[in-house]
Amino acid sequence: MQLTICPTYQNLSQRAASDLLQILQSIEQPLICTASGASPAGLYKELVELVETNNADTSDWHFVGLDEWKGMNGSDEGSSHHQVIHQLFKPLNIPPNHICFFDGKADDLNAECKKTEDFIEQRGGITVAILGIGVNGHIAMNEPGTSALLRSHIATLHPSTQQIAQKYFKEPRPADTGITLGLATLLQAKHLFLLASGPSKAQSIYQMLNDPISEDLPATLLRNHPGLHIYLDKEAANLL
Repeated sequence: MQLTICPTYQNLSQRAASDLLQILQSIEQPLICTASGASPAGLYKELVELVETNNADTSDWHFVGLDEWKGMNGSDEGSSHHQVIHQLFKPLNIPPNHICFFDGKADDLNAECKKTEDFIEQRGGITVAILGIGVNGHIAMNEPGTSALLRSHIATLHPSTQQIAQKYFKEPRPADTGITLGLATLLQAKHLFLLASGPSKAQSIYQMLNDPISEDLPATLLRNHPGLHIYLDKEAANLL
């Protein structure tokens, strides 16, 4: 495990982006798993700038989405896909056939799970999974109590997750169900980049690093992963 504590969120984002680009440039046809939300937004901004500054070749990069809300897809503002399209895919000019993202509007969400797992398998697994952490210790949409044996699946979301989700939507909307990569899929990634910033994440980070490893706190299941990189700002690290 590599733990990096930075003075500010911008410093955190710059360091994570630099480390990420170094990994991606060392591997042919890397597969990057992209989280949405506030935590990775700065990383994406810094990565785009690094790619442009260094004239890095992204033509063989592939991407898989981490999760999506049921009833939403890339056409919906506030969806996970919509965020990453505008923060990363469009700025890097990633072709659509290099991207696999859950469609939460699909008639058969189980088929979406299979499609995603097949995409990952066909590309030899995830090179780097970019992750945040929930205030209750969830990873992606794997809430406390989720089996570590699950791969991509339909998830029922905790009330706290549903409440926090509303900040991404222009109008209140149901957010009780999602579709997500499972912990079994994520733990097979070669590298895990977990980013956390701000005082609201300090408790969950402390518990991730100190509580017994258990499905009751999904973040603890990442702790022994040999490729785990944790990036924190001072506020998120203030209980360590």
